Amino acid sequence: MNIVVLAGGISTERDVSIVSGTQVCKALRKKGHNAIILDVYFGNDKIDMAEPFTGDYNLDNEVEYIKSFNQPFEELQKLKRDFFGPNVIELCKMSDIVFLALHGENGENGKIQAAFDLLDIKYTGTGYLGSALAMDKGLSKKMLNASQVPAPQGFSIFKGEEVTKLSERGMNFPVVVKPCCGGSSVGVYIVNDQKEYEDALVQAFHYEDEVIVEDYIKGREFSVGVVDGKAYPIIEIAPIQGFYDYKNKYEAGSTIETCPAVLSEDETAKMQKYAEEGYQALALDAYGRLDFLMRENGEMFCLEANTLPGMTPTSLLPQEAGALGMDFPELCEELIRVSMKKYQ
Repeated sequence: MNIVVLAGGISTERDVSIVSGTQVCKALRKKGHNAIILDVYFGNDKIDMAEPFTGDYNLDNEVEYIKSFNQPFEELQKLKRDFFGPNVIELCKMSDIVFLALHGENGENGKIQAAFDLLDIKYTGTGYLGSALAMDKGLSKKMLNASQVPAPQGFSIFKGEEVTKLSERGMNFPVVVKPCCGGSSVGVYIVNDQKEYEDALVQAFHYEDEVIVEDYIKGREFSVGVVDGKAYPIIEIAPIQGFYDYKNKYEAGSTIETCPAVLSEDETAKMQKYAEEGYQALALDAYGRLDFLMRENGEMFCLEANTLPGMTPTSLLPQEAGALGMDFPELCEELIRVSMKKYQ
């Protein structure tokens, strides 16, 4: 197949996306596919458009080209240009499918998916509606609770809105403060008093104009991949220090990850059932990953859904697939296979 692996972009997760895209492109080429990596925002105006998928291809050089555009997030946000870079749409139209290795805003929020639907471009993962629902943590919390999938109690607060005491919202410390539509735990804070709470809001509002405040759930953390509607083996994540933040997610050796997780049969079945029900509640299709916390008493809470899970060497979905005997290149092909079902 001729495949464009779309990565990069201008979200806070640009660097992680480049790593995901590199690994995916390498795996697909290993399986014999004509895969090329492309930055969604900066594109490539040097590529041979007559034969973009054939001939000699140096993946390392292409990745270095993409990285040459790396700038601090704040600087990227100031750039005023068309979102799709040079030759991006043309190359995507020429491909058999686009493997979306994007993470964060304008990758997982449904906007690219909607544009590709209009342009008749095939892509991996969930469509625009499920992507938008899952990306908005306020909306997804409501959808999960409405479908009897438990999620932490919380509320949204908007920039400029008066900051009141938590007791007036029926909540107590500690709480979690996080951007409504962020990812990779960027801008997430666990706070224990009013001063920390107000400081965390200031920091979180640097990322977005809407912030989620929710109960802090003390317990074990898990993740469940759902592919084609079926839950994969559960993985438990135990950070060596702190919580599962950006550093612990992407720095090798910073967490202890156990897959399959050590749970009773009943706990395993319950969490996998919640994952499959959450997947349906948020209108996901093809694949996704849902994150959970479980208290000592066995009470479970779904934190969020990820429609384009990380595909880095330390990412969770590849580890879950590995527990099924599926190596990384096979997983990449499987995600393409289940995504193509949307177009049959």
